[in-house]
Parts: sequence; C-alpha cells; structure tokens
Amino acid sequence: MPGVDASYGISKFADNIGCLSPDLLSGTCQHILTYLQGKSSGVDSAEISDSFLSAGVSFDHDTLQNMIRFLLLTFRSAAKNNLSAKDLVARLEEGSSRWSKASLQVMHKLWSDQGALVHAQQEIQATLSIGQIVDIQWKLGMAVSADSCRSLNSPYVCLLLRTVDLSGQIWRRSFEMTIPQFQNFHKQFKEMAAVLETV
Repeated sequence: MPGVDASYGISKFADNIGCLSPDLLSGTCQHILTYLQGKSSGVDSAEISDSFLSAGVSFDHDTLQNMIRFLLLTFRSAAKNNLSAKDLVARLEEGSSRWSKASLQVMHKLWSDQGALVHAQQEIQATLSIGQIVDIQWKLGMAVSADSCRSLNSPYVCLLLRTVDLSGQIWRRSFEMTIPQFQNFHKQFKEMAAVLETV
C-alpha cells in the first residue's frame, strides 16, 4: 500500500486504527468513502476528530492527519487497482501483521459494499484532475493602521477561500484586496462562469 510517511510505518497505522471501535472505524472510513465516491466535497478532519473525542479516543493532530491520509490513500489505491475486498485485506496484511481482526473485517465489509462505486468515481476523476473551490466568504473592512500613511482609511475586501485538493484535504486561504482589485476579481469570476455554462 502506498505510504503517507514511510518513517511512520504501516504497523503504527495498524496499531492506531486497531484502537478504534468497529463503529468508530466504520464511521471514519465512511467519511473517506463518501468523498471518494464524489458525494462530499472533502474529508473534514475536524468532524472526524470530534467523533473520536466523543467516543473517548484522543490522538494528536499529526497522528489523526496521518491516519486519515493513510485510509484515503489505501482506498484510492484499491480503487485504482480495482482490488476486491479480499485483495485489499491481503495487501494490508502483507504490509503489517499487527492489524486487528475487527479492523480488517470493517475494511472488508465497507470495500465489498462500496469499492465498485469508488472505482467508478476515481476513473471519472482521473479524466477531470483539478481541485475545487468549496466555499468563498468575504467581508469589507477599513484599514486603520498601516506601514504607509497613504493606505489609512482605505476600504479593502478580505476573502476567505476553502478549496479541496486532489487528495481530498480541505484548505483555507485568505487574502486582502483593494476595491478595484476585488471588482476585477468579481468580473473575472463572472466571465469564467459564463464560459463554463457553454461547456
């Protein structure tokens, strides 16, 4: 299986995933499989973290992120190679002997039920390999302090973009623009939308 961080080790993933109850693992995998089937815009690690905390399971941020990436890459690789549930479990067992029986049963069941749907969606996405904007928020502000005096009392627009990359991770980007820059940005978005409607 493709590694997320080779130094982290597949046995460590097996141990951490083995700490999860079958229901918690199933819920976590379901988040990922829903994304891989194109039914959600990304994998929300904050929501997964909240479900872990509610169940009394606490992992540090990096451990949780690595676990999510590992599961994402595992399912994506299984879809790319069109693996059966039996083959998926066999590959996991080849990577480490420390997988719990319960974890492997959950993975087998979910992949038996949803593997074909993930495979079909991954083939479609392979032809449309682009990221996606999930949300845009903006607010109008007024600069009251700055390094240069001439920019004081100037209005500006602060944009917050949420995007999902090809790996499924949701990223937040924020930046500020002057009013003319924002108007130009808005004009370009309208032009792109008009072009996309003709496709």
